[in-house]
Amino acid sequence: MDQPVLKAQIMDEQGMSRALTRIAHEIIERNEGASKIALVGIVRRGAAIAPLLADEIEKIEGVRPPVGTLDVSFYRDDVSRKIAPVEFGTDIPFGVDDRDIVLVDDVLYTGRTIRAALDALIDLGRPKTVQLAVMIDRGHRELPIRADYVGKNVPSSHEEDVRVTIAPYDEVNAVEIWTRPAATPAKKNGGDR
Repeated sequence: MDQPVLKAQIMDEQGMSRALTRIAHEIIERNEGASKIALVGIVRRGAAIAPLLADEIEKIEGVRPPVGTLDVSFYRDDVSRKIAPVEFGTDIPFGVDDRDIVLVDDVLYTGRTIRAALDALIDLGRPKTVQLAVMIDRGHRELPIRADYVGKNVPSSHEEDVRVTIAPYDEVNAVEIWTRPAATPAKKNGGDR
């Protein structure tokens, strides 16, 4: 099978940093400060983005919101299609009851991961509000879910893969679009019609 090919880098580390700063300002504005919010990063790359967003909020407000991680492996509606989901573990060192929770993820696509995250979060308690911050919204929703805070809207086709690369999982912080190589048509011989 042909390997995906890098089509374009649409955000570099500086672009991601600017997007996080803007999202931090928007979160503070909407919530009238940072004292009542908590960030919950969806494992894996959302969990890497959430502490960076907390850093930005702290720079602006002087208050660092608590940060947790949420593993949605067993809440996904496609878990039965997999042989065994990989479990990373949830770590939320604060109560979610009556708190304004900002879920953080890397790419919003069909909305199914966010639906799973909502189910997982509600199993932990009853937040006052749940808001969603994503680095990239690429469209193609299959569920009625939208992000409250978006780093960048990236229209893309189903054949493309929008990837957020971020430390500690990747060597560089960037957003890239990858595409599958076009399939080469099979050669016809005299017997094929």
